[in-house]
Amino acid sequence: MTHRWDPQQYLTYANERGRPFVDLMARVPASEPRRVVDLGCGPGNLTTILASRWPAADVHGIDASREMVAAARAPGVSFEVADLRSWAPDEPVDVLVSNATLQWVPGHLELMPRLVGHVVAGGWFAFQVPGNFDEPSHTIRAELAAEDPYVDHVRDVATPSSHDPVTYLRALQALGCEVDAWETTYLHVLHGPDPVLAWVSGASARPVLDALPAGLREEFAAELGARLRRAYPDDGHGVVLPFRRVFVVARVGGGAAA
Repeated sequence: MTHRWDPQQYLTYANERGRPFVDLMARVPASEPRRVVDLGCGPGNLTTILASRWPAADVHGIDASREMVAAARAPGVSFEVADLRSWAPDEPVDVLVSNATLQWVPGHLELMPRLVGHVVAGGWFAFQVPGNFDEPSHTIRAELAAEDPYVDHVRDVATPSSHDPVTYLRALQALGCEVDAWETTYLHVLHGPDPVLAWVSGASARPVLDALPAGLREEFAAELGARLRRAYPDDGHGVVLPFRRVFVVARVGGGAAA
């Protein structure tokens, strides 16, 4: 990823963004893991949950964004800037977590053998990714970015994508894992001016906004906000943002590939 993340913008609606992480970890029954890694930890606000749940564990957060790691502060947690595609622990870990990160890695399904190989036999690999890329919050951004005068600046920006739960389940079963996979659509009720624009500006729209020069960036954001307001009207009770998430919890078997 070449774009820069804004930790403060990302933490807008932190409670809503954090709920899938909590739901994911509720399905990981590890009791006394020694080593726990949060792969794509962002600003570390959710990594704190891992340290609180397993206070005796060595909890480590990894993220490719220097801005995110610089902002990460969590008692009992160490943080490191690293690319998950090449990162490898000194020794296998007991719980490997990746929350809303793999969608930014093209071809991440091909990384499954490597990631599973970082986990001890009997350990846990758990992740969740957005599955809402057909929703207006994504399609409107893509349509606007394809228009002049923006398109020449954003042709090569990162675009998130993910697979359905069955695809992940089968891929991990083939690696000898026992897999629990499911999906949930959250109905986030957002308040404030242009709440959907604020949401996407911290995540899916970040690469486009970062690629545009001053002037065009503000123009793009204003038009994106106008189109999003039409797609997500506020009826006086807040804006409803449906958000589908895909979850996977895999127990690693003894025959997992490295």
